[in-house]
Formats: sequence, structure tokens, C-alpha cells
Amino acid sequence: MVDLKAEFPLRDDVLYLNHAAVAPWPRRTRDAVVAFADQNIHLGARDYPQWLAVEARLRERLGWLINADPADVALLKNTSEGLSVIAEGLDWRPGDRVVISDQEFPSNRIPWQALADRGVDVVEVDVSGEGAEQRVIDAIGEGTRLVSLSSVQYGGGIRLDLAPIGRACRERGVLFCVDAIQSLGAVAFDAAACCADFVVADGHKWMLGPEGLALFYARPAAREQLAVHQYGWHMIEAAGDYTRKDWRVAEGATRFECGSPNMLATHALDASLSLFQELGMDTVETALRERVTWLYDGLAARGAELLSPADPARRAGIVTFRLPDEAPADTRARLQAGGVVCAERGGGVRLSPHFHTDYSVMERTLTLL
Repeated sequence: MVDLKAEFPLRDDVLYLNHAAVAPWPRRTRDAVVAFADQNIHLGARDYPQWLAVEARLRERLGWLINADPADVALLKNTSEGLSVIAEGLDWRPGDRVVISDQEFPSNRIPWQALADRGVDVVEVDVSGEGAEQRVIDAIGEGTRLVSLSSVQYGGGIRLDLAPIGRACRERGVLFCVDAIQSLGAVAFDAAACCADFVVADGHKWMLGPEGLALFYARPAAREQLAVHQYGWHMIEAAGDYTRKDWRVAEGATRFECGSPNMLATHALDASLSLFQELGMDTVETALRERVTWLYDGLAARGAELLSPADPARRAGIVTFRLPDEAPADTRARLQAGGVVCAERGGGVRLSPHFHTDYSVMERTLTLL
């Protein structure tokens, strides 16, 4: 039985509702980092093979998280790097189109807009309200090479039903990329079920890990369409044979990892994901849904304007609101003065609890309003 109060010993004066930005670590993650540092000062890298075993285990955990073969998972620095690997790896032609939503975080907008000098057009689709998925599908017209969507939009927290979009892309020979940073660790995710060719997500939000280490999934058939632009000792077959003169890029997703891995972050994220495996994503998703519903209803009862979807199926871990007659910046400042850690996003104040958030944290936050 996991003792969540022991895993998350946040101070009483910290009302943490900002997991959609950067999350606090579980205690086990702190312990893993301390143990890794302690090993370094006493033993150096004497036991490096053990570190490689942790790296392999992390790939397995990430594969479990998205229902994918660990061989198809690369460990990159962040979401932006993963999306840039795709943007720079495809052989674009003038007239190609990329379809995104009109609410994307810059990470999933700028890499595609930067292709304008190659004649690539970016089409933004309105994903607010009913019929969002069909509007995306309808936008997949002639010349569309890629659809790239956040599974959950960072501002208002709109959660898309990815499966019909993915199926439409697969049927039409269009690549489908999912920025899953606001999903992984919050709700169950299945790369195969949604027909994703690429899935990208940093570990520092809902996965409760450190900044600087991200999942990059590439389906084998799609992976072969990406040219490699970064080279080094780590991205080749037989990477440990340093004297070998003939080489070729790795068969799996490690071809996108050009150099030495971030072993410190690897130990941290591996520890964080062990918590999700112990609990199971069904348990995590249910607990988070209950907290988000409680928070949504509590804000509505206090007269707040809810900017996040009313339908629970359209929400993951984000509740964004604004108060009548008060600017969101002023509301956030009042909350912050009372100890609430939150963000101003999507035209309002964004609150994002997690499965372990104590209800008293949310109660005290609403009282401040």
C-alpha cells in the first residue's frame, strides 16, 4: 500500500495546484537522486552497468505508460527537441501542410511555423466546443503531410478524442503526432489505440519527474521517414564498440540519441514512474478525475466562469476559470499570496491538482476566493 502523505510531504503553507507546469517530486524520486549522488562521490562511475540497467528499466516503464515497445522509445531532452526531430527529419516539399489546433503551446506550433521557408503551410483548427475532432479530420486536405495535436490543451485543458483523428490520418497516409505532455501521468494513454506515429512528452509535469528528460516515441514505419541530423557514439548499432570504423544508425529509436544519456534525470524519472506502476493508471486517473470534478463544481458554486469543458470526458487534470469583475492576474496574485501555486493561462487562472492532492488544499484555495 502506497502512503501518499509520506510520498508527498509538501509544507502546510504550500497549496500546490500547478502540476500542468512543473510538479513536485515524490519522496522516492528524491531518494533515488540522493542515492545516485552518493554513489558518484564515493564510487564514481564504477557501477556504470547498473546505471544502464536503470536506463533500460525506464524505457520499459515509458513503454508501459503508452502501450508501446520500449525499442521504439528514445530519451530526449524535452518535448521541443522531440517535435523538432520530426520537423527537421521529414523531407518537406513546397505545398505540404501541417494541421494543428488553434490553442497549441508554442512547442507544438513554432517548429511547424519555422518550415514556412520550405513552402510548408500550417493550418490551425478550432478545437473548442462540440465537433472538434471532426473539424480536425475535415482539415486533412490535399497536401497534408502531418497532423500534430496536443492530447490536452495547456490553457483551458480541452481533452481530445485522438482515436478517430488517428484512424483518419492512417487511412489517408498522413502522419499523426501527439504532444502528450498534459496526458502522460494524468490519464491512461495508448499510442497504438490512437494510431499515433509519434508521441512526445517531457517528464516534469504529470509524470512527476525532473525537467530535462522526455519520452520520444516513433512507430517503426514512421521512424524510417525521419532523416537523422545529429550524430555521435550513442546513436549507432554496436554503440559500445568504440574502435569499429564501419557503422550504421541504430535500428530502434535510440538513433535519435546522439550522445551520453542524462543518467541523473534517468534515475529520477525511473523512480517517479515506479509509483504509477504500483498504483496503476486506472487508479491514478480515477483519483484525478474526482479531484478535478470537485474543483470544477466548487468553482461554479462560487460564481466563477469556467473556461475548461463542462463534460468530464473532455477534461484531464486542468481547471481554468476567471472571476467576474477581477482580472485573472489579480486573482492569481491573491491566490499566490495565500500560498497557492497556480498559473495564469488560457485567459484565466489555471489550477491543476494531481491524484495525490489532498482535498484540504483545494478547499483552502476556494476559501481564498
